[in-house]
Parts: sequence; C-alpha cells; structure tokens
Amino acid sequence: MMRIGLLGGSFNPAHGGHRAISLFALRALALDEVWWLVSPGNPLKDPAGMAPLAHRLASAKRLGVGAPIRPTAIEAKLGTRYTIDTLKALKKRHPHHSFVWLMGADNLLQFGRWRAWREIARTVPIAVVARPGYNHAARAAPAMGWLRRFVRPAGQARRWTEWSKPALVFLRFVPDPRSATSIRQADPHWHRRAPSSVVQPRRYAL
Repeated sequence: MMRIGLLGGSFNPAHGGHRAISLFALRALALDEVWWLVSPGNPLKDPAGMAPLAHRLASAKRLGVGAPIRPTAIEAKLGTRYTIDTLKALKKRHPHHSFVWLMGADNLLQFGRWRAWREIARTVPIAVVARPGYNHAARAAPAMGWLRRFVRPAGQARRWTEWSKPALVFLRFVPDPRSATSIRQADPHWHRRAPSSVVQPRRYAL
C-alpha cells in the first residue's frame, strides 16, 4: 500500500516553497510520494490572473524533478472542480493507496468555505504545515471550531494511516517565505517567459 500525500493548488507558478513543504511532509509523515494536484481553476480565486493550466503544470514538473513528487492535472481529466469530488475519484481509482491531504496553514483559514469540508475531513486525514504569519490565525480559523476535537499529536504523525477520521495534525516547519503571490507580483507574465516545451496536461494523468 502506497502512502500518498496530496497537495492541491493553482501552482501559479510552482516554486521552491511547494517543493520544500512537500519534502518536509515526505519525512514527517513517512510518505512514499507527494502528488501535486494542479487545479484547472480554484473556485475561490479570481481566474483573471491565472496562467494557462499547461504552463502551471510545466512549472510544477520542473520543480518536482529529482524528488518523489508527481505533478498531475488529473482534475482536468476527471472533470472535477471541488476537492471532495477529486478525493472520491482518487480513492476509487487507487483503492490500495492511503491518502493524506496536505495544506498550508494559510489554506486552513478558508477551509470552512470549501464545498463539503466536513466530508473532506471524514474522507482523508489532514496535515497542516506551518506557514509564516498564518499559524496563530489558522488555529483560530472558523473550521477549527469543529476540527479541534480531532487534532492528533504531531509526535504520532507517521501513524496517520491508523487514525480514524476525521483526523488533523499540525506539522511544524522551518518558515519558508516564498509564495506564488509574491512571484506573480514581481513578474505578472512569468508564464510567457517559461520554457517553450510546455507539456500538455493530458500526459500527466495518474
């Protein structure tokens, strides 16, 4: 049985912070791989500043080289828009894999706005990775009013496959200030200067 961490996001663009968090989660949770789910479009984000999916996927592929990280545009192939639907599809496709959802502390702040977020928590364990400036607020996030009772000790993180769900663990991580937002602010047209050998999303379906 493979132990897989799922990191969803726009990856607009993928950057070293994504890789650093993924490598940390691989060790902290004893994962076999981390799958980057490059979203066709985030329902909670303005599509105006979103680079084309193929460019975002290509940036993720470049960042994943040499590590057990598998960038994929599987949501585009499945036609799923919401995390809960993607999780159900992946569990059906890979019944012999164990999945844990990875998110930064910044995403926990808005987790209560995700469609069927309680069902997501009942479907897979959730590992929240520390992010500079968000950790205190994340623990007070609206969704934590319900999730708090399901928090597990960080010292037991490697045993996540044994946990009954819902289950959530906070993972401390050396702060990494890099963000896609700051990259876009510095270079709004980053994807226009990306390598021309952009791989089409369909080739990276799992």
